[in-house]
This record gives sequence, structure tokens and C-alpha cells, in this order.
Amino acid sequence: MQVVAHQPEAPSAIRSDLGAIFVSLELSRSTWLITSLSPGAGERMSKHSVPAGDIGALLARFLEFKQKTFARTGKSFPIIVIQEAGLDGFWIHRVLQKDGIESHVVDPASIATSRRRRRAKTDRIDGEALLRALLAYKRGEPRVCAMVKAPTPEEEDRRRLCRERKVLTTERVQHINRIKGLLFCQGVSGYEPLRRDRRQRLDELKTGDGCALPDHLKAQISRELDRLELLLEQIKAVEAERNALFDAAKAASPTPAPLAMLLDIKSIGPEFAVILWTEAFFRSFANRKQIAASTQGWRRHPGRAGRSIANRVCPNQAIRDCEQR
Repeated sequence: MQVVAHQPEAPSAIRSDLGAIFVSLELSRSTWLITSLSPGAGERMSKHSVPAGDIGALLARFLEFKQKTFARTGKSFPIIVIQEAGLDGFWIHRVLQKDGIESHVVDPASIATSRRRRRAKTDRIDGEALLRALLAYKRGEPRVCAMVKAPTPEEEDRRRLCRERKVLTTERVQHINRIKGLLFCQGVSGYEPLRRDRRQRLDELKTGDGCALPDHLKAQISRELDRLELLLEQIKAVEAERNALFDAAKAASPTPAPLAMLLDIKSIGPEFAVILWTEAFFRSFANRKQIAASTQGWRRHPGRAGRSIANRVCPNQAIRDCEQR
């Protein structure tokens, strides 16, 4: 008796009753890859692409999704979009919300991946993974991914002060180290470029063998001092803007502002206070778990021989974690 083997249907991407059109965006400098999952489309993901930065083409593609879904099902469904937090910032998220589209920005490091082997990474694969994470998130599954709280344009603009100062201070250290390194090659040590008499002391310096500094070396150090003095002026300007921001925040509310409360803590200075205010505490927290998740970088770091040193934190790591949120 001949037995006919039953061949099951090809497995679909996701088997569920979809109540919306789910879309993920993979953003690059040249192309935006759109991965969508629509009701009545056999529960299969479709992929389209539009030129990067072309919001009109993106919204037209979304309208096409809604029209095709209405033609198949006779119903109108909303669109839910997800994208990774990255180089493009939050402007696309704001445009979609302004157009009445539900939009989410996800922390890409929070999406679970297989650890069995090294996986392939392409925009197509990442787009499907984003879409699955969005479906699980909307189903209410816990700890699927971490959605980013998008700041308002005003809150995002306030962050520029502390971030610009951080860049300027890094460049200041680089110029100081370069000047000291050039002088050390000639046997000169103890020169401090941040002193007010730096120009006068440069003229008085002698090499290790008692000779005057070479002309070209002295000219190079003089130009380094020009750049250093420009940086010092820019740092003063940024700090003046920061202080004006302090005064405006204090005058805006009769009750103690969060920034003023941070400054009342003796162990927190003005710069770290504005970093905490603009990078972490610009948002509201519903419970203690959200506070812990936002400040998870402020942890004790291992000391020598792998031992943990109590009551010590990594401030630089904490700042970086705040800036990423």
C-alpha cells in the first residue's frame, strides 16, 4: 500500500491575529529598509526601501500599506513603527508622531540574540528581529526590549552644553600633553601650559644641555598655545551658558527645581549636576526599577586581583551611560 507523506505548509513568519500594521525601520546613510507585517498578507514580512532622508517617500509607503490592507480585509488598521536609537537621533520619531503614527525607539543592545554561535548581521535580518521584538512588546511580554524615552527638542538642545564642554576639555588635555611631550624631548620638564605666564616662561626655557629652544619647535609650541587659549575661551563661554541655564531653571519654578536640589548635595558640582539633569533626570520615573535601570552604570568597579572595592563608582562610565539614554 502506497503511503503518501503529508507535506505541511511552509511556516509563516508569525502566526497571530494582527490588530495593526507593524513596521520596522533599518536606517543607513544611503537607504532606509522598511520591513512590514500586515493583516491579511499571509502573516509574511515584506521588505521595501526608500532613499535615506526622504520622509515623503516613507509616508507614501505607509499609505500604500494601509490601502493594500484595506483592500484585502475591508478594515483600516493603524501603523506601529519601531527603529533603533542611533546616529539619526529622534527627528524621524517626531515626524511620525506628528503624523499620527505610533512610533517607538528601542535600545539595540536590549534586544535578545542567540548566543550559540556567531550570527550573520545584515539589515534584512536586523529588520526582522526588530519587528519580532515590537510584536512581543505590544503583546505585553516582559523584558523583551528597552524602549528609549525620546526627549523633546528643548531637552535635547540642553544636552549640548555639557557634551560640548566634554569635547572641549578632551581637546584641552590633548594640546597640553602635546606641548609637554615636545618639551620633554628636549629635556624640559615642569612647564605648565595652563599658567597665565605661559608665554613668558616659554621664552625663558632652556633645553637639557643648556641651549635655547630651537626656532621651529618654539614656533610650533606657540601655535599650540594659540589653539589652547582659543579652547580656554570657548570653555569659559560654555560654562557661562551653563550658569545662565542654572539661573533660568531656578527662576522658572517657585518650588526647588531638580537642578537646584542636585546642587545642594555637597558631593555634586555644577558640571556633574547639569549632566545628571539633562542626561538622566529630564524624564519622570514611575517606580524604583526605572531609576535603577537608568543608573545601572553607577556600579562598583573591580579593584586589583578581581576584588570589588566598596563605596566606589565609575563616574565616567556613569556619564557615558546617561548620554546613551
